[in-house]
Amino acid sequence: MLYRKIETLIEEHLKSDDKKILLIDGARQVGKTYIIHHVGQRLFENYIEINLIEDSVGPRLFASVRSVEDFYLQVSMLAGDRMKQRENTLIFLDEIQAYPELLTLLKFLVQDGRFTYIASGSLLGVTLAETSSIPMGSIRKVRMYPLDFEEFLYANGVNQQAVSVIRQKFEQLETPHEAVHQRMMDLFRKYLLVGGMPDAVNAYVAEKNIRAVREIQAEIHDYYAADASKYDTARKLNIRRIYDLIPSNMENKKKRVVAQSIENKKGKTFRNYQDEFDYLVSAGIACSVQAISTPVFPLLQSAGKNLLKLYLNDVGILSGILYGDNIRAVLDDERSVNLGALYETVVATELAAHGHPLFYYDNRSKGEVDFLIDDYDSLSAVPIEVKSGRDFTVHSALNTFVSNPDYHVKKAFVLSNERTVTQTGNIVYLPIYDVMFF
Repeated sequence: MLYRKIETLIEEHLKSDDKKILLIDGARQVGKTYIIHHVGQRLFENYIEINLIEDSVGPRLFASVRSVEDFYLQVSMLAGDRMKQRENTLIFLDEIQAYPELLTLLKFLVQDGRFTYIASGSLLGVTLAETSSIPMGSIRKVRMYPLDFEEFLYANGVNQQAVSVIRQKFEQLETPHEAVHQRMMDLFRKYLLVGGMPDAVNAYVAEKNIRAVREIQAEIHDYYAADASKYDTARKLNIRRIYDLIPSNMENKKKRVVAQSIENKKGKTFRNYQDEFDYLVSAGIACSVQAISTPVFPLLQSAGKNLLKLYLNDVGILSGILYGDNIRAVLDDERSVNLGALYETVVATELAAHGHPLFYYDNRSKGEVDFLIDDYDSLSAVPIEVKSGRDFTVHSALNTFVSNPDYHVKKAFVLSNERTVTQTGNIVYLPIYDVMFF
């Protein structure tokens, strides 16, 4: 079984006295159902799982539920013999977005307190925004992501002690040993190929067959591109266009979305596609990175809406689109192959999975820096530059950024293939895999 960090959070919540219902949000295929099923069956004698998507296309038992009594009656038809007490009965509402009205009902289930509950869903950001009565104070919403790099290490036999040693080197800004670095870089490049979708990781660990991995990734990618059922035909088509443009945008120098290229119509702006962008981000299938021209803490207050980058939620899906079965393009450190898009995607998804809102620096006269995150200790922005090639010390925009006294930069990072950890002024050079500790 794959180790997932969120398992600890789920277990601690279910064991606590917290009356809120834990609501796990995230893209399809990231493992939400599996991990909740695993924890729920282990902790509760009476475990009841209800897939509301299956119900919505089948018996529709919960389609007209509007009260706690109606809800219990329908559950009793499926699992009446397992409806015991709160301390030994867990009811798992899977894919709750199929019936948005049930989100409102969660508040009353909490108040009733007869059983323990947990829920999961996709598009919960969109669904909650459209829910007439959001159950504030009754839910705790947590987003789940594909496996991050640390979880990928564990899946490939690296133990927690080894990761702790690497983390200590990172925290003390010490250079890792050559053998450790080579092992980490080997696994990092394999992560570029496999990514973090649980089915793809399991297939890789079991078979070491890139074609089997690519088939899984292609299926997930096609499913993501086609799944926008809540929108009309025009919106669905534009969602697909934007989603399909992400890989080619990653190959461009600026990497940002160009609104006029979505339908090849002049005069179109980001405002015309706000619903589409919201869908892609809320569905968890893309990470958005907003532009900042004046990096004042907190960054959100100066974020721009019109210069947007989108990254796929999984680097394995991206590498499959760009390189197919040609694993040598990724595994070999070839000068002719630019892996910048893959490296940046890993950094974007890692930062997002670790709870960082994503921004980048864009200034017409001073250049661009790949990522900015908030530093709550120093109340300033932390710039991060990502380098996939050998010229990792060349970063004029970052130099200008760090030297600007108005930005009050306390530290900046360059992530690259280089093993040696060094610091020049406020700029720290780290191995790319250290992003797992940010």
